[in-house]
Amino acid sequence: MKYIDDFRDASVAKSLANAIARSVKPDREYKIMEFCGGHTHAIFRYGVQYLMPDQLTFVHGPGCPVCVLPTGRIDNAIRLALDNNIIFCTYADMLRVPGSGRNSLLKAKAEGADVRMVYSTQDALKIARENVNTQVVFFAIGFETTTPATAVALLQAKKESLKNFSVFCNHVLTPSAIKAILDSPQETDSVHIDGFLGPSHVSTVIGSEPYEAVVSEYKKPVVIAGFEPLDVMQSTLMLIEQINSGRYAVENEYTRAVTRKGNIKAQALVSEVLEVRSEFEWRGLGMLPRSALKIKSGFSEFDAEKRFDVPRIVASDVKGCECPSVLRGSKQPTECKLFGKVCVPENPMGSCMVSSEGACAAYYSYGRMGKSESKIGVNQ
Repeated sequence: MKYIDDFRDASVAKSLANAIARSVKPDREYKIMEFCGGHTHAIFRYGVQYLMPDQLTFVHGPGCPVCVLPTGRIDNAIRLALDNNIIFCTYADMLRVPGSGRNSLLKAKAEGADVRMVYSTQDALKIARENVNTQVVFFAIGFETTTPATAVALLQAKKESLKNFSVFCNHVLTPSAIKAILDSPQETDSVHIDGFLGPSHVSTVIGSEPYEAVVSEYKKPVVIAGFEPLDVMQSTLMLIEQINSGRYAVENEYTRAVTRKGNIKAQALVSEVLEVRSEFEWRGLGMLPRSALKIKSGFSEFDAEKRFDVPRIVASDVKGCECPSVLRGSKQPTECKLFGKVCVPENPMGSCMVSSEGACAAYYSYGRMGKSESKIGVNQ
């Protein structure tokens, strides 16, 4: 990438929009799921959806790591912070995600729990070194993008014999979620998907290869797309061309950052410390097999789920909240009765309104709140 403006050029955007308009077949619909929340925000921030022909719809998927954590795991975090006389370290977004009864880590902090916002795993390690007589727990979340940082923290803790540091591990895996979307039975509120905009940052770590098995099994194309608006538009055109020709393959538009094999060093770090769980619950998708990571037995002394009593909690979302349906792609945020009324960024009812990658936050932040939005004629 030379200059950021190269990927936001209006004349190139118009040219791509016209190419997409020429490519779509007038007698069919195209439903493309952008898996990554970063793509959702790029689409809405730059108005990409207004440049698309009527036959094409972007469907928002479960690509927000904050959003997909189930209420029960949020309740676990809150109980850890409140009941164990510990320092609980978390990223900022997780502070406001509602648990049961609209409780949150921010409210737990107000009740006296020592909950601290950190910017990285290194911040949490520093806090542990400075508070040797207090247990410090780091709330690890995210897709494959953030797993290497957690792995490095665990390796450092072991090397330094930090007896007061542990990790509450909630890392989840992208290909499993794509499979879950495609496995959804048609009698539910699932939506038909023609192709996927593959996640960007995740793919810099795992590469494009892991999607090949999904594409082969389900015969749905995947194009790894960058985060800039022209990336999204070029990737959309690539998907349309595959769909029209009946092809299904993994293609990589984001070649400036993603390779087929990904970051081998990062993968090795993760595999040294973390392993696949047999199953894990996702908000909106339910219990999915082999869809998340846990800490290996060789590092169990740093596993908060082993050090503390962390039971499995089955909990419901706030009544009326449609975050689960939004994450499945079966509803838009504006179809939720709470959206923009009682549910706003300052008072979120669900996780999709909290995170900077959440679909509801994208709709609200960029003013796309109308249920029906007219398209801009790009050929005029």
